[in-house]
Amino acid sequence: MAVYTEVTDDALTQFLERYAIGRVVAFRGIAEGVENSNYALRTTTGDFILTLYEKRVDPAELPWFLGLMEHLAAKSLPCPLPVRARDGANLNPLAGKIAAITTFLPGIWPRRPTAAHCAPLGEALARLHRAGADYPAERVNALGPHGWRPLLDRCGPGADQVQPGWRGELATALIDILAQWPQTLPCGQIHADLFPDNVFFLDGVISGLIDFYFAATDFFAYDIAICLNAWCFEADLSFNITKSRALLRGYQDIRPLSEAEIAALPVLCQGAAIRFLLTRLYDWINTPEGALVTRKDPMPYYRRLRFHAQTRSAADYGL
Repeated sequence: MAVYTEVTDDALTQFLERYAIGRVVAFRGIAEGVENSNYALRTTTGDFILTLYEKRVDPAELPWFLGLMEHLAAKSLPCPLPVRARDGANLNPLAGKIAAITTFLPGIWPRRPTAAHCAPLGEALARLHRAGADYPAERVNALGPHGWRPLLDRCGPGADQVQPGWRGELATALIDILAQWPQTLPCGQIHADLFPDNVFFLDGVISGLIDFYFAATDFFAYDIAICLNAWCFEADLSFNITKSRALLRGYQDIRPLSEAEIAALPVLCQGAAIRFLLTRLYDWINTPEGALVTRKDPMPYYRRLRFHAQTRSAADYGL
């Protein structure tokens, strides 16, 4: 679930007095998501999302995230638009946390993505990269390559308790990945977490890209690699090259990849796989029993990592 902080009726009423969006009509917690407390909010003027930021989000970085969302929305990208209060602030205190209201985006995320989903996803990702090109502020990707070894170290012996031999095997994989990691590729603002549950579709068209709280300044092609991992493996963890080809073609219709980006795709996919393997592994080891969060199994990303380690070129992804 994703409601860690309860909001009373009185607190909500006082909070909304800061905004010119009318009175509360309906208010309920949203179970999906793992990072923040999210509520669906309906007022007399429309539908909104209320987010209370929990401990894993640095409050000092919130203006960057919300500023990026405003920038992208102004470029007609279908992402939530932060709602500003009467005094112009888009962040305000609520129930002991920092909170924001954003516009509601209609649509449903695909539980079983197909190639028909992957082509428009690729287009939308390329449009996001282009739209963010003139967003001047930068944010270092805290979960980029420099953060992977410290994350594995923090997992400690617990890695071997989840899967015997993992600690050494993952350390070796990291050495290989980091040795091949490119130093100069086209970069800019990336989403870095564009999983199916962060993409809404309505009548076959993407109606919303949400959850920008892992966004950062990094290689565009690394963002593609994250999507290939998230969208192009089946339930049995086999790789679906038809989906991959559709995603990459959709992307290149909007923003053609450079030769260097294409050549780097296999190692970028390995990096994306180990990034999510490590964060899931860390949470699996360190989330206490009874915590109000569903741990995600790291094993599927280990299987992805092994697939990518066997690829030889972008041709294995349909290019």
